[in-house]
Amino acid sequence: MVRTLTALALTALLAACGSDEPQVSSQQEVPSSMRGKEARQLFGSMSFASAQGPAAFGSYAKGCAAGSEQLAETGPTWQAMRLSRNRNWGHPETIAYLKDLSQKVAALPGWEGLYIGDISQPRGGPMTSGHASHQIGLDADIWMLPPKRLNLSASEREQISSISMRRAGGAYVNSDWTPQHHQVLKAAASDPRVARIFVFPGAKVQMCNDEKGDRSWLRKIRPWYGHHYHFHVRLNCPKGARGCVDQAAPPPGDGCADAEKWVRDILNPPPPKPRDPNAPKPKPKRQLTMADLPGQCVSVLQSR
Repeated sequence: MVRTLTALALTALLAACGSDEPQVSSQQEVPSSMRGKEARQLFGSMSFASAQGPAAFGSYAKGCAAGSEQLAETGPTWQAMRLSRNRNWGHPETIAYLKDLSQKVAALPGWEGLYIGDISQPRGGPMTSGHASHQIGLDADIWMLPPKRLNLSASEREQISSISMRRAGGAYVNSDWTPQHHQVLKAAASDPRVARIFVFPGAKVQMCNDEKGDRSWLRKIRPWYGHHYHFHVRLNCPKGARGCVDQAAPPPGDGCADAEKWVRDILNPPPPKPRDPNAPKPKPKRQLTMADLPGQCVSVLQSR
């Protein structure tokens, strides 16, 4: 006789069968010591990675990272910046990608390698400031500033700043943009591990105009707000990763028409939508709690 599975029984069956869907915590699954606290405070207080195998749980803006690897503060072709933030941790695949890319970039004129900004916290998760994403160890910010030295002290890395590449509110690149920036982003996007790269709209349009060869990599370059002091690389979930949720793939095509629309909207902003004076005021954004994150994130925090 066929019986209808209850929601609870179905959940148990999926878990037993090894479903790749992350199991989201319920309030009952969260230890009492973690209830009522913001997840960003819990993850932000961890200074080292969990003693677990490497894994990314959840999505880029709602998840955590187990067994993260720390990017060395200095390497032959890179330096990690803003060391006081302790955000130079990521999935081993991210760390390998950054090392590989920095080696390619070091062959370009005027670039000794890369200055690498935030990756993730030691156990990923929501950050106390600065990012909504970067939660599963598969995002990394790379500075637009071409490194002239790779022997900066920890103090110098707190004081030095990257440089902005934008002009006219991001509609165009400025005079600091070089053909080498184009090549850096092309190398970054051409790696099959990359899902997408976020950069300001004017840079995408400039690359669309300048690229005369293979344009397939341009699909991964996506215009987004800000991102003119650095570009943001997002990797695909590692092959076979259980519980890691990929973002939907970019639309087909090179995406240049979309970037051009962003630029038109910067230069000629559309009129704001009328607001209903009787509409209730928008509620402030609620901070994530452990109950919002995949269930595995409890064990990531508890690991020693």
